[in-house]
Amino acid sequence: MITISDTAAERLKEMLAEQETPNMFLRLGVTAGGCSGFSYAMGFDDQETEDDVYMNVQDMKVVVEKDSMKYLNGLEIDFEESGMTGGFTIHNPNATVTCGCGSSFRTREDAGKPSAEPC
Repeated sequence: MITISDTAAERLKEMLAEQETPNMFLRLGVTAGGCSGFSYAMGFDDQETEDDVYMNVQDMKVVVEKDSMKYLNGLEIDFEESGMTGGFTIHNPNATVTCGCGSSFRTREDAGKPSAEPC
């Protein structure tokens, strides 16, 4: 299960509405790398595969590759405004170590493949 706050959903829906390609959806994933071992992937896509898990969150189609689900189950996405900036924040209950920038993590069972480059 993935949770998206009302604020984050509103922002994502605005961004989806700006896309020129029809039938876009939110794709979440995990890639090896980052300073802690895994990095989050979040973007819009219109290509589906048989390796995807589909869900409806806040009236949005959200797609996650099956292999990433074990790392993202329970994920909470929020959007925070801070002065003149703002951004998406991620809380992952599976992460035992996270980097300072919040875009990289590792789990108790899997350390991933940390990169040598800082965040």
